[in-house]
Amino acid sequence: MRTRTALAVVAALIGTACSAQDPPAAAPGPDPVDTTAAAVRTTSAPRHEFDRTAHSTTDPASMWVIVNKSHPIHPLDYEPAITLVRGYQVATPAAGPLTALLAASDRQGLGLKIASAFRSFGYQEGVYGDLVAADGREEADRVSARPGYSEHQTGLAVDLVTPASPACDFEACFASTPGGRWLAHDAWRFGFVLRYGPGTAAVTGYSPEPWHLRYVGRALAAELRRTHTTTLEEFFGVAGGDYRS
Repeated sequence: MRTRTALAVVAALIGTACSAQDPPAAAPGPDPVDTTAAAVRTTSAPRHEFDRTAHSTTDPASMWVIVNKSHPIHPLDYEPAITLVRGYQVATPAAGPLTALLAASDRQGLGLKIASAFRSFGYQEGVYGDLVAADGREEADRVSARPGYSEHQTGLAVDLVTPASPACDFEACFASTPGGRWLAHDAWRFGFVLRYGPGTAAVTGYSPEPWHLRYVGRALAAELRRTHTTTLEEFFGVAGGDYRS
């Protein structure tokens, strides 16, 4: 409305000036509103395509690395540069954003806590081995990663719990707790995504884990949200699913 009014005033002034001159007014040009709209269309910058090649999906030091049951980490004994966050080892690029996320959760009165972060190859051997001993290999493969196939070895993955809902620690019901709902809605703002969401098991190879966050950086987290893409595998066109053998 303001644009149309301004254009009308300008047109009136031009008409008054022309009528005061001896020569007749020239034939009117294009409608001023149409001209303005065309100018806006011409000068508006096109949306830039997201650069999916900006970081490697195979380099274990990359924040976009994909580690799943089809793509083990290379080398198998890889260990990232580590920074401590509230006593837990985290890959250095994720440390600052994780600190900010936890501080924000504190301000919300949620008090989210880290329950697991970086795991070395040897440590994951113990975790996986204990599950195999307790529940069998098939069940262990469903809920945990074999050594060398765990995102935790990159230091970019963390498992969070909340003291307010201890019964839902590492359980599906974590998604319905205040902390779980907040993470699902706001973790992307800090560069984290919920890596194993509902309905994605066939792609990621894992049952939903609403407590498992993965750092990918703010740009990618925002793009995944914008495009409603729920897995890294689908976004980058990388194979996932179950182990090949």
